[in-house]
Amino acid sequence: MRTSIAKSAGLLLLIGGIGLCLRNTSWSAAPGGNATAPSQLAQDMIGTWILVGAPGAVVEAPATGGRLKFFTGRHWCISEADPTNGVTIFHHGGTYTLSGDQYAETVEYANESTKSLIKKTLNFTIKVEGDTLTQIGNGNPWTEVWKRVE
Repeated sequence: MRTSIAKSAGLLLLIGGIGLCLRNTSWSAAPGGNATAPSQLAQDMIGTWILVGAPGAVVEAPATGGRLKFFTGRHWCISEADPTNGVTIFHHGGTYTLSGDQYAETVEYANESTKSLIKKTLNFTIKVEGDTLTQIGNGNPWTEVWKRVE
């Protein structure tokens, strides 16, 4: 019974966290408050992605579990649940900006395991090619390859 409760609690936390991530789908405004049309890259990023490795070391997406990243027009979040019991390993997210291929994400909320990231801004060079998103950490170690989840 404890396992069932733990799985249910983990799933509810994951769903609630994803809901927080996806709560706002508006596009970011340009400096000065003028809304701009989103770039093709910004449009291509929107969706759900699963971590499949790093450049040069891509593997198949896991059948269960895995690390998911979600993008809206302004918000992002990342979640990972233990594939054996559904318990959330970590969840954090916030807002992002995109200028050309320069992507900056600011962590605005996190669970206990990643709370040290709150208020930090991480910078990346990002590209989307078909169903693959690659982010290269600029001054951080998170150089990763993600596949779009259908």
